[in-house]
Amino acid sequence: MQTKAMQVVIVGGGTAGWLTAAIIAAHAHARQHSPLHKSSVCVTLIESPDIPTIGVGEGTWPSMRETLRKIGIREADFMTQCDASFKQASEFRQWRVDPSMSNDRYLHPFSLPSISGDSQLLNAYTTANNANLMDSGFCDSFCYQHALSTHSLAPKQITTPQYQFISNYGYHLDAAKFSELLKQHCCNELGVIFISANVVKVNNHDNGDIASVVIDKASDSNNIDSLSEVNGDLFIDCSGSKALLIGEHYGVELNSQKHILFNDSALAVQIPYKHADSPIYSSTVSTAQDVGWVWDIGLQSRRGVGFVYASDYLSHDSALQRLQTYLRDNSTLNNQQIEQLSVKKLSFTPGYRQTFWHKNCVAIGMAAGFIEPLEASALALIEQSATMVAEKLPLHHDIMPIVAKQFNQRMLQHWQHIIRFLKLHYVLSSRDDSEYWINNRHPSSIPGNLSALLSLWQHQPPSHYDIDYANPLFPIASYQYVLYGMQLRIKESITVKESQAFSELGNNDAIAKYLAPLVEHIDINKQKQQRLLSAMPTNRVLLTKMAQYGLSPI
Repeated sequence: MQTKAMQVVIVGGGTAGWLTAAIIAAHAHARQHSPLHKSSVCVTLIESPDIPTIGVGEGTWPSMRETLRKIGIREADFMTQCDASFKQASEFRQWRVDPSMSNDRYLHPFSLPSISGDSQLLNAYTTANNANLMDSGFCDSFCYQHALSTHSLAPKQITTPQYQFISNYGYHLDAAKFSELLKQHCCNELGVIFISANVVKVNNHDNGDIASVVIDKASDSNNIDSLSEVNGDLFIDCSGSKALLIGEHYGVELNSQKHILFNDSALAVQIPYKHADSPIYSSTVSTAQDVGWVWDIGLQSRRGVGFVYASDYLSHDSALQRLQTYLRDNSTLNNQQIEQLSVKKLSFTPGYRQTFWHKNCVAIGMAAGFIEPLEASALALIEQSATMVAEKLPLHHDIMPIVAKQFNQRMLQHWQHIIRFLKLHYVLSSRDDSEYWINNRHPSSIPGNLSALLSLWQHQPPSHYDIDYANPLFPIASYQYVLYGMQLRIKESITVKESQAFSELGNNDAIAKYLAPLVEHIDINKQKQQRLLSAMPTNRVLLTKMAQYGLSPI
């Protein structure tokens, strides 16, 4: 016998709201095809017509491919309608030392280094690196994706089926267009009920759960003309930094992390390419400044550029000057064109909610928290949160506190892990051109668990044992890319045997024998790089073909 449908009400649209709606609705549809499933789910989304999409943070992780596949959007349609391009890495420029060094750059790609899980090879690498015997950087030596990223090449070919790859990838996208695509897909394909209205009041049950939200007006594609109250069993707060439900209604406070991650402001702007066929870069470029850093993202039709900074160290006017200086140095726009650009300002308190799931209310997206877009974790957190809600959806009210506890524990781990990983970038820098960088290395601003790991990594390479929970958002390979990219040196030799092998540099036979496994990995990687350089199309060529011919579904 079919039971009453569970009513899931999402307050807030944008990328967070519509992506959450799509994930939950698609998962519910899949469950309904199971002969053992006897409950259904109805998803309603209420979006204010008065709040525009922020459109900041246009990078995704590779996880977005699986998300899009599961919710039923064709990759070619997504790429075309969202002005999207391929992202294969994050590139960091001028993060390490004196900003005058033009060659100060390294990559954090999405593909794993070939020696990542081999402790013996990592030990050999760190010893060889200490002895200045490495001719190339860690990423270039052990990850073929380095070549593709630096040459603006695509991670797949036109014959590669949708969402599959030759080189692992995520996306750069237009957030406003992505939200609109998700909205149309949710309403037309997934049965999500859309209400365009403002929430003006929240009603509680006697036990403190939310019973309903009151709206001021309603007009939607489902012909709901005169709603004033929307009832629900589970309410999801995707209302952005206003946090209408979790913050304003329930009073769950934001746990500020500004003492660790100083940045609390961003300026964002869109700039054109020089030519219609200009190369589309395969990485999110992050260029450090004396205070903060500039992101540079290439879409199909334009670039998205933004400056992230700390208002305690830099005024708005000074931040705007730095953004304009970057554009003068990194675009073909003249001074007049740069000054006429529409610059969007975003202010935020870096941090996360003390509780993400309270009573029958779950916060996702900026309602749950926000930190700077370094390493593009915002959309990944939305995916993680919405997927866990969809898979653990408490169809019986009695189990909701159990699911809520699990959700809160998991999300807290994710947030703390992200903050620790982002802080790593600042702690390893040797820049001393401002108090901003010096204070970022002060022990009082470094989380204790990160300090312990840094002490450990002074004497041994990072391994998967150093991450204290399963399925972390950033695997140990990510730490290796950043640590070795930032040129962390191991203070002492790893073993007595290795120390003896390198004590006399004249002992070429011993050195050659010791380095042979590393050289083999480097040679294999270089050979693969050369094959891909000759076989892979540029990003722009592949995107043009995808718009014309699409991709095979399988």
